[in-house]
Order: sequence, then structure tokens, then C-alpha cells
Amino acid sequence: MTAPMERIQVLDSIEKDIITCLHSAGQAFVELSKEKSSLKQAENHTQTFLKTLAVVETKLTDQINYLTQVSTGQPHEGSGYASQKVLQMAWHRLEHARSRVNELDRLKVKHLQGRTANRNTQSATNGVATGPSSAPNSTSST
Repeated sequence: MTAPMERIQVLDSIEKDIITCLHSAGQAFVELSKEKSSLKQAENHTQTFLKTLAVVETKLTDQINYLTQVSTGQPHEGSGYASQKVLQMAWHRLEHARSRVNELDRLKVKHLQGRTANRNTQSATNGVATGPSSAPNSTSST
């Protein structure tokens, strides 16, 4: 199971423990509010409340510590946040390098096309044709 799903399940467990805690506290108050209350029942509900409250406190402290470590960028066992951040930054650098290479390639093609066009224009204005028929005939009859 993935870490985020495990975290959600732990939080769900904490929520259930809080519900149990509140239920136990309510039952203890109900028992104490009766005219003929059972001290033993009230004590049992109170003990359940205190035990569950201690579990909730421990679990919430663990969650808060995890979130504190992840949010400050400290390495944490089981956390992939730092690795994801490094990977994302590398991906952005790669994409930037690709865009720069593509831009340079477009500039090169544009430059070569401009150079070829300039040569063709100069050849046409000088009256020089590029081909075998443009060479002057060296054998002339006089």
C-alpha cells in the first residue's frame, strides 16, 4: 500500500479513537447523572476514556512530527518528499535544456536559410549562374 493511503488510514483510525473517547466520556457522564449510579460502570468508562485519549495523543503527536519533518525538508524515513522534489527540479532543468536546444536548432536553420538566400541573391545580381553552361568558351574561332 502506498504511503499516502497508509497515512489516511492512520488518520481514519485516530478519528475512530476520538469517537470512542467521546462515547466513553459521555457514558461516564450518563452513569454519574443517574440517581442510582454505578460507580464501577463510571470508573470503567472513565478508564476507557483515559486509555483511548492517551492513544489518540500518541498517534496525533506522531502525525504532527511527520508533517513537521516533511514540511521543513529534513530527511525522514519513509518520506519520498525530498526525492520527489529533486526529481521534479531535474525534470524542469531537462525541459529547459530541451527548449534551449530546440531554440538554437531553429536559429541555426533560420541562419542557414538566410545564408543560402543571400548567396542566391548575390549570384543573381552578379549575373553569375551556377552550372556548367556558365563557363566561358575558351575555344573561339577568329
